[in-house]
Amino acid sequence: MGYWGYFVVGRSERPLGELDALAGAEGLSLRAEASGGWQVWEYPSGEGDVGSMNSLARETGAPALFGYVMDSDCVVVEAAGPESGAWTTCLGRAAMAEYIGADEEGLTLEDYFLEPRDAAERAVSWAEEAGYAVTAEGVVEVLTADPDPLAENLFFRLLDRLAVVPL
Repeated sequence: MGYWGYFVVGRSERPLGELDALAGAEGLSLRAEASGGWQVWEYPSGEGDVGSMNSLARETGAPALFGYVMDSDCVVVEAAGPESGAWTTCLGRAAMAEYIGADEEGLTLEDYFLEPRDAAERAVSWAEEAGYAVTAEGVVEVLTADPDPLAENLFFRLLDRLAVVPL
């Protein structure tokens, strides 16, 4: 059985785990720190309320990103910036399509998540708001990559491509 849980990424002078936006996430632990005040926190299992990345972006005044890892097969990526707004995509699209299937309303993967090219354009804007210049091509490469062996690795490659937390 693979990993289930959230990674929460944001920039703040205070520890993210102390912020009101993440107050409901008991058991949140610091996973990594990077220059510029970037932090990655982990919320294993995903049971309970991790909070809102929109609220986190508003509270910190900086872009925020959540990654929900599903059995190490795929990752739901939710991002928001105070100026650039919110967007959602996924990593490990084939595995995610299997998890979603077609619901009773006939909605599919494309109804829930931005296509890789569209998501990459939103990611470039998100990174620009964070003060970084990144290329859409580098982001598309990660968004279309196979998650073998672990989807978590793709998530951290995405953070690297967004220039917020280098590998």
